[in-house]
Amino acid sequence: MNRVHEVSMSKVPEVALAFWVIKIAATTLGETGGDALSMTLDFGYAVSTAIFFAFFLITVAAQVTSKSLHPFLYWAVIVTTTTAGTTMADYADRSLGIGYVGGSLILFAILMAVLGLWRFSIGSVSVDSISSPKVEIFYWMTILSSNTLGTALGDFFADSSGLGYEGSAIVFAGFIVVVAAAYFYTKVSHTLLFWLAFILTRPLGATVGDLLTKPYTDGGFNLSRISSSAILAFAIIALILFTPQRAGSHPGQRESSL
Repeated sequence: MNRVHEVSMSKVPEVALAFWVIKIAATTLGETGGDALSMTLDFGYAVSTAIFFAFFLITVAAQVTSKSLHPFLYWAVIVTTTTAGTTMADYADRSLGIGYVGGSLILFAILMAVLGLWRFSIGSVSVDSISSPKVEIFYWMTILSSNTLGTALGDFFADSSGLGYEGSAIVFAGFIVVVAAAYFYTKVSHTLLFWLAFILTRPLGATVGDLLTKPYTDGGFNLSRISSSAILAFAIIALILFTPQRAGSHPGQRESSL
């Protein structure tokens, strides 16, 4: 009975196939939308980060204070973490001159610190039930950190590894397939696999977003950032409307070890 009550009180969608499809679309929108504001509209990385971070604070405050799952609000927060993550990572990597490797290492350390503090404070980083404000704040800080890290990783693989946008997208898609196989066919912690998949979907979205919008000479499809963002936004809205968005938990048994 308590388990049923926890799921009913959860304020995140059930983690199923539709969740991951929307997550990848949202991360791609984060790349095209972040670049549209910072580059196409020429707001720059710092101003764009301030704008997107303000939207993040507004949406996450509404999400944390809500009493139940509101799918559009939940995914709005996800999109703000991907757009803010894009411009924050670009600002650190390019404007501050830290570089992709340095930026990725710093962001990885921040992500590990957030997860470590969550684990120390709550006793677990499981996403089985995200219902209390304290747990939810840790959840969203982890997501913001992971989406910022994912941007830096995606840019590093696409721009510095020699793989290009298509090659990098294939590599990250392959990593996600490996994580999915581990979920179904091994006994590796589902909590660990969830966060690995969550992190990996961000660089996948970053490379796909760049593939869509970069010039032909750079290996992209040269599509408009603004129109690409609009199409992705409409696709996300349609997916939310026409796929199950019930409150739920991470598939699998509850784990106390992570």
